[in-house]
Amino acid sequence: MTELKNLEAELGRFRTRLWAAAAFVLACFGLLVFRMLVLQVVRHDELAMQAEANRVAVVPIVPNRGLIVDRHGVVLANNYSAYTLEITPSKVDDLEATINELSTLIDIQPRDRRRFKRLREESKRFESIPIRTRLSDDEVARFIAQRYRFPGVDIQARLFRHYPFGETASHVLGYIGRINQREKEQIEEWPEEDQANYRGTDYIGKLGIEQAYERELHGITGFEEVETSAGGRAVRRLRSNPATPGNTLKLSIDIKLQALIERLYGNRRGALVAIDPRNGEVLAFVSKPTFDPNLFVDGIDTESWKELNESIDKPLLNRALRGTYPPGSTYKPFMALAALNTGKRGPNTVIMDHGVFVFGNHRFRSPENEQGGAMDMRRSIVKSSNVYYYSLANELGVDTIHDQMAPLGFGRLTGIDLQGEVKGILPSTEWKRKAYRRPEQKKWYAGETISLGIGQGYNSFTMLQVASALATLVSDGQRYQPRLVREIEDIVQRNRRVISSQALPPAPIRPAHGAIIREAMFGVTQEGTSTRVFMGAPYLSGGKTGTAQAVTLKQNEKYNAAKLDEYKRDHSLYEAFAPLESPRVALAVIVENAGFGAEAAAPIARRVLDYLLAGVYPSEEDIAAVQQGRAASPIGVPRRVEDVPLPPGRDAFATDVIVSPALPAAAAAAAASGASAAAPTPTAAPVGAVPSSSPAAPTLTPSAPLPAMRAPSRPASASPAASGATP
Repeated sequence: MTELKNLEAELGRFRTRLWAAAAFVLACFGLLVFRMLVLQVVRHDELAMQAEANRVAVVPIVPNRGLIVDRHGVVLANNYSAYTLEITPSKVDDLEATINELSTLIDIQPRDRRRFKRLREESKRFESIPIRTRLSDDEVARFIAQRYRFPGVDIQARLFRHYPFGETASHVLGYIGRINQREKEQIEEWPEEDQANYRGTDYIGKLGIEQAYERELHGITGFEEVETSAGGRAVRRLRSNPATPGNTLKLSIDIKLQALIERLYGNRRGALVAIDPRNGEVLAFVSKPTFDPNLFVDGIDTESWKELNESIDKPLLNRALRGTYPPGSTYKPFMALAALNTGKRGPNTVIMDHGVFVFGNHRFRSPENEQGGAMDMRRSIVKSSNVYYYSLANELGVDTIHDQMAPLGFGRLTGIDLQGEVKGILPSTEWKRKAYRRPEQKKWYAGETISLGIGQGYNSFTMLQVASALATLVSDGQRYQPRLVREIEDIVQRNRRVISSQALPPAPIRPAHGAIIREAMFGVTQEGTSTRVFMGAPYLSGGKTGTAQAVTLKQNEKYNAAKLDEYKRDHSLYEAFAPLESPRVALAVIVENAGFGAEAAAPIARRVLDYLLAGVYPSEEDIAAVQQGRAASPIGVPRRVEDVPLPPGRDAFATDVIVSPALPAAAAAAAASGASAAAPTPTAAPVGAVPSSSPAAPTLTPSAPLPAMRAPSRPASASPAASGATP
């Protein structure tokens, strides 16, 4: 039987389906329209910005680091440009295989691999890490031809720091190195503006002037807007804001004098600090041995680091800033001043020196060659009487000594414009209570006070503190914060900012008391322990020799240097000021384990004063005698300072160069403003050149080399734990 269809019902169901489909289609179109409105209207600005960002890359232009020059304009730290081969680990599947393949094109030494491994551990995977630096033109050409084989590997143009004098003044200059993870975390805590200024920056000051004046030297980061292809390749430059080079720092030291002093030390260890008492300028700041800061710029290799770090001579230790020593007899003039200030003794008070001071059951001795007899204050300084100061210390007591010495700067930071200075130890009963844990150690015993009078016992100061205290004494209490930077120059604006040392609260020194001490120290050079050294000097000076024990001797044990290991022998010290009237120099010098102060330290002081006050440079024969500890007054034919050339300089590729002062400010500004941001040719600029803006182009393109630079070079060593050095 045939079933009849209900057409009306079928038609109704069809219409229902049709309306449902239409509603679905309309809903879909509605969603599309809504989404289009969101994208085209609501989020238009945001998405337009993202699209522009995909099309345009903003590349930071790292500024040229500022120059460092000495007081005469000789360049001590400059920049050179070179190509580096860099790998981005996140873009490379097999790092080891890639490096092995690269080594068939470019010479990659084991030390390069070790440095790359260490830098990789300190960096993030997406950061570009150098595997080779300072590529030659041939190496660049070979890699460019095979570039397609090495995804994630590229050649970059970089600026590198260079110290043309090498080891000379390395403890003053310090060095720069790659920013490590700890420093990155510190930068992240800076204000946003400061963080932005370090985008693209890979290096930062680590020690010395480079660290202390990082913000002045860094400059202001620029940027380039570059249109890129879908593959990330730069197509064209849209807009750029050039980087502003860092400021030039002019130091107060004379590099020729600095190099001379380091030569006078020879292979010996020690420190020397010379200060102008009139304004606090540091005229010389020497720590021996030294090290070559160029080793650290590109990442020091393991062998060199081990050699420096494990050396018994501690070449990384800045002895002038962080090395503390007992001052020995150089402390006696300050003790005499304390006696005058407190009224414990007058200049005519006589103490009998029989060669020994007995306190309880202990006998405090004087050197066997010391002249004894009746000692007033002047004679006690001239003849360096120990007994006079043993008894004086006993009369004053440890806390009075502390209170008299603290205003002179002992046991305090001087505030010099370097980081890492140490306080040393100016003992007191309170200090000992805080320094020791066991109750019996916290107590101060009267017998411990006696040796303080001759600069022994717990006394421990830096040569910077001794020189600063002497500068205060010879200027009747006027104190200044020592400074190494005397002028900061903006080479773009051509503005010079003179850095004046900050005047500190004066020390309580009566002019009459200061005159008594200065006259006694003058007597040391005329009839005392340094008479032979200062014989024939064309100026009048005052000084005091010192011999400080490196190890403690038993009560009945006699000192015999020949029977002791070198590092257990006495230290040789000398402090001096000149001219006698209106002093312009106050210095302190120590030669470690070199014995009597007049034999090793005083001859160095004499040559420094001859250089500064008489313009005299010692003969080669005299320099050799001082190095061997066989000199007194100068020998041979001295030379005029201006007739002696600067120390030999080396450029970044170890080529000897002729040293000359820095370019004038106008030339420097022109060089800085006309610099190219493209990659430079990998050749070393002459030492001391003024750099241009940074070679941070997004693609490698040929360009002219940076403007020529000028300056000099030299080498040295230290202890990282003590100095804060890092590999």
